[in-house]
Amino acid sequence: MKVLVSDNLGEIGIQMFQEEEGIDVDVNTGLPPEELKAIIGEYDGLVIRSATKVTEDLLEAATKLKVVGRAGIGLDNVDIPAATKRGIVVMNTPGGNVVTTAEHTISMMMSLSRNIPQGTATLKAGLWDKKKLQGREIFNKTLGIIGFGKIGSIVADRARGLKMKVIISDPYVTPEQIEKTGFESATLDELLAQSDYITVHVPKLKDTIGFINKEKISKMKDGVMLINCARGGIIDEADLLEALKSGKVAGAALDVFDIEPPIDNPLLEQDKLICTPHLGASTKEAQTNVAVAVADQIIDFLKNDTVRNAVNAPSVTGELLEKLGPYLSLGDNIGCLLAQMPTGPVKEVIIEYAGDFQDLDLSPVTTAALKGLLTPIVKDDVNFVNAQAIAKERGIKVTETVIAESEDYSNLITIRTVSDEKTIRVSGTIFGKQDPRIVQIDKFRLELIPKGHLALIHNVDKPGSIGSIGTVLGKHGVNIGRMQVGQEEDGERNIIFIQIDTPLAENILEELRALPLVNTVTPLEF
Repeated sequence: MKVLVSDNLGEIGIQMFQEEEGIDVDVNTGLPPEELKAIIGEYDGLVIRSATKVTEDLLEAATKLKVVGRAGIGLDNVDIPAATKRGIVVMNTPGGNVVTTAEHTISMMMSLSRNIPQGTATLKAGLWDKKKLQGREIFNKTLGIIGFGKIGSIVADRARGLKMKVIISDPYVTPEQIEKTGFESATLDELLAQSDYITVHVPKLKDTIGFINKEKISKMKDGVMLINCARGGIIDEADLLEALKSGKVAGAALDVFDIEPPIDNPLLEQDKLICTPHLGASTKEAQTNVAVAVADQIIDFLKNDTVRNAVNAPSVTGELLEKLGPYLSLGDNIGCLLAQMPTGPVKEVIIEYAGDFQDLDLSPVTTAALKGLLTPIVKDDVNFVNAQAIAKERGIKVTETVIAESEDYSNLITIRTVSDEKTIRVSGTIFGKQDPRIVQIDKFRLELIPKGHLALIHNVDKPGSIGSIGTVLGKHGVNIGRMQVGQEEDGERNIIFIQIDTPLAENILEELRALPLVNTVTPLEF
């Protein structure tokens, strides 16, 4: 079997492949896409970092490829649905660099507070700007952490050791869970108003691009300091530039940028900005950790069919995977839908399996559902191995029940999410042998294909409602690929699912929401 390492990998990882009997490894980094495409058909495994783009086009040429392994966490550069469609397992190494990234955040905060980069540069230039570079203490200052995942929680712990007051805002973690770890929970507006320093530790999603913008900056303290070692684009760079120039933001520390490398970026001209070239995970220890992990995982998979830290396949035997495959997709789809429906932090997930599942072990389906639910929240950090553990860390109680019969379908999976605000129920089944369908949402019955770009519309069941929606979409040239309507049992409301070719722009969403017979419009992605 052959493995290609197409990005820089720690030498120890390459050595592990070289020493493994039955595996040949080629190291060929920095290849242009066409050259990589020309050779990828020879390989059973591919090891990448962030540079290689594993596109659908590349995967079409990868006729022997069984596994893609990312030495690190982020998988923005991998077309996971295309890999899944071809039966290619995609793995990452989620635990290898969390401490390193958290430590870099603390380093950036300290350097920002004491003007260390500016002091070094001016001193080397022959200047002695001692008065000009006066800093500030972090002792007794308030650090606001947006996002309380693995990295955010480590940053909080380190900051507590520095005698800072730490407040946390995360809409997907209950205040009780945050307070159980000894930190103070806050709403986002409270955090923005109270913090002397603010650091972001959220995944890059559709909803988090430009998350820190002019509006949120206006709610911050004058003289606040901002830190981003998560993903480029979470802080709107144009709005940050304006805030630095005005003095509203006294300083910013960026390890990541919207476009990397940030050539001709006007932020780099600002004396109040310090920056590093995406070094958050770049330590000797972290690179060793992820190199060892990815090599070990790929070797184990190619030689023993053992799946670890896969984002698109559970750790089960091939025979069971074949039987469970459709239900895994269905569970993932239901979880993904529930994650995108408006609610507060989920406290409980209740999963009911009804019908003849032929005595199958359904625990991987539960894991798939949790992965689908958590992926829009923590993105690359969650996979089939750790979904249950992450749910537990977030204080989510998971309950499973199996009953022998389903009234209307041979098999039915029903998942309820419970929060302080509401309980949402979604049911799904398999049509034929392979096709997942959502058949009920709360009291609404329908037959929804969970695929692509969708909009969920709650509307009043009166003449003209659907017509008005179609008129708005037609005016903006939006093509409706498919429409499903579900009527409320004993009610006066409908839900409509519209499948469209591209995501709806914000101005179209607002126009739909303004229609007199429309209650809510929620964009969805599968």
